[in-house]
Amino acid sequence: MPRVKRLSPSSQWSELSTTAADWKAADPALLATILGQLHLIRAFEEAVLELAGEGLVHGPAHSSIGQEGGAVGSIVALRSADGVNGSHRGHHQFLAKALTHVTKGTLDLGQLVTDEVAGVLQRTLAEILGLAQGYCAGRGGSMHLQWLEAGALGTNAIVGGGVPMAAGNAWAQRHAGTTDLTVSYFGDGAANIGSVLETLNLAAAWKLPLCFFIENNGYAVSTTVAEATGEPRLSARALGFGIPAWQVDGMDPLAVHLAMERAAARLRAGEGPVVIEALVYRFFHQNGPYPGSAFGYRTKEEEAAWRDRDPVERVAAEMTRLGLIDAAGVAAVRAQAAEGMRAAVAALVEPDPAPDAKRGARRIRPSLWPDPAFVDVGIRGDLSELDGARAVERPEFTGALRPGRLIDAVARVMDRRMEADGRIIVLGEDVHKLNGGTNGATKGLAAKYPGRVLGTPISENAFAGLGGGLALDGRFRPVVEFMYPDFLWVAADQVFNQIGKARHMFGGRNPVPLVLRTKVAMGSGYGSQHLMDPAGVFATAPGWRIMAASTPYDYVGLMNTALAIDDPVLMLEHVDLYGTDGEIPVDDLDYQIPFGRAAIRRAGSDVTVLTYLSMVAHSAAAIERAGIDAELIDLRFLDRASLDWDTVGASIRKTNAVLIVEQGALGTSYGGWLADEIQRRFFDWLDQPVQRVTGGEASPSISRVLERAAIARTEEVVAGLERIRAGFGANG
Repeated sequence: MPRVKRLSPSSQWSELSTTAADWKAADPALLATILGQLHLIRAFEEAVLELAGEGLVHGPAHSSIGQEGGAVGSIVALRSADGVNGSHRGHHQFLAKALTHVTKGTLDLGQLVTDEVAGVLQRTLAEILGLAQGYCAGRGGSMHLQWLEAGALGTNAIVGGGVPMAAGNAWAQRHAGTTDLTVSYFGDGAANIGSVLETLNLAAAWKLPLCFFIENNGYAVSTTVAEATGEPRLSARALGFGIPAWQVDGMDPLAVHLAMERAAARLRAGEGPVVIEALVYRFFHQNGPYPGSAFGYRTKEEEAAWRDRDPVERVAAEMTRLGLIDAAGVAAVRAQAAEGMRAAVAALVEPDPAPDAKRGARRIRPSLWPDPAFVDVGIRGDLSELDGARAVERPEFTGALRPGRLIDAVARVMDRRMEADGRIIVLGEDVHKLNGGTNGATKGLAAKYPGRVLGTPISENAFAGLGGGLALDGRFRPVVEFMYPDFLWVAADQVFNQIGKARHMFGGRNPVPLVLRTKVAMGSGYGSQHLMDPAGVFATAPGWRIMAASTPYDYVGLMNTALAIDDPVLMLEHVDLYGTDGEIPVDDLDYQIPFGRAAIRRAGSDVTVLTYLSMVAHSAAAIERAGIDAELIDLRFLDRASLDWDTVGASIRKTNAVLIVEQGALGTSYGGWLADEIQRRFFDWLDQPVQRVTGGEASPSISRVLERAAIARTEEVVAGLERIRAGFGANG
């Protein structure tokens, strides 16, 4: 018979509850502040549901009524510099943090709604109604609430989507030398999401001051926790990562506060992350003013039992028992909160003057809507940060040059930038090992800059999102490496929904300085899941800038440009170019490539060839082989907002024909959107349709023969040029 030894987890797992002695020992000012915040949030949510019932809330109204105790109990003692982010059901989290910030953590129950409190209530409601005075200028609405000054990092409509971003904020706090902490709120549904589990592991490995706060309300829409997981005690997730955890009654705000006190002591001491699971209950359905029983997935008896444990009533009853307040005092607090919300609503809505309006109908005050011209403002920054930058093209460069490979340029410019700017952090899989990662792009950096070259677990969601959180924090400039671009699909939520949309979604005010490096590896035999060219995908995603260098000199200048701007940048590289020789400056590695300027590699008059990366060289060879007088343009800046339309347009007006050349698959083609844009911008100068060279429909295969058949190289460009020549002949 084998010997069986029971193993124990390395971290503690505890249930915390309060006693009468805990309530007696609690600071009366703390209890008063908790009660005041609970009433303000409850009155706020009731007003939102009322407005939603009148059709004045555009989109969902995810009420937090019933769950306020978890947010208030955990946030009431936090600093303004502590960060919190949350989920789509996040009004209570945002309000608790904003109210704690403006009141410095203390409320006077005799004068509950001060001017500062009234301002928070009105601006938050304005945001939910989509109005210009909201914290995100009306763009965020109910699900995307952010006020960085107060430490409210942003609530999130993607289940679990904000958790990796919170890890980035926590990393910045720790490595900026503070004792601040971050709390990420998410629900029972998100406890099973890969990005959350990846971040639990990453936070534990790196000892980040991050509290994973699970609001377990028992239901992901209508699916119960027991249906969704084999371990319904969700704080058990922590044990697999060596993280201590507390389970607490979220209907008891003091119990939550005491759990957070213990958690905060560990976080501020640098001992690593914690998990708190608060058992709470949303009194209403997933969205709107009806209870879950109205939809058949909960019983009225269950709802009544939870309502009897209302956190607002619990705190009032305990304070009354202690002689800190009486029934009249509680009623007065409630009345002040309700009146404060009536004032906030009155500032934003008015009686509907339409002749056919129903009696008592209201409308949003028309003057408060955002200007429609604001719709695209803030997708990216205005690039004012580049004012005064030294931009030098190769022909004008006067410094010494020496032969070198493009991969050497990658490593050297990163070395120079990290030396000059202590904010730059490099992270990705294996970047700290193998003498510079899998290709040598970070050669020598880990030893030279200890603590700033971070080898990550294989967890693209977690480390991409962490980079996004770092960028939003503003104290660091992350450079995130994806070993292969296909892995971007694993982290698509963080890359596109979070990082790419963050600036615009939260009002267009916040920079997102992040560089994402990845390499196109077509021709290397790595098969269908490692070789894609992601330019076409990123070109159709808002917020990202895209840069691609075909020479070592250009790579240095483009990376310097990318690291100077306050937008997320995709920096594309190609394995075929890593080993190619070119010119690298000997000493001067601080110049930039002029932003948004393409390079004319060959002047010509017959056709304009637009391309990038390794296809620049293939196109040059094809032009000579075809014997056609083509103008070859290396785009370098590929996204819609950065592309050099002036150079492209001038060439088209001269040649009257366009060939777009790329190597990758037809389905994710970069040239598809570019051809459409060219035909709309320059239709009058085109003598024939825009022609394209791409790979095949299929992703490249492992077989050398099939891989070659799936991608474009010189021969395919020659064929494309011949189609252009034939097109001129057909047109007479």
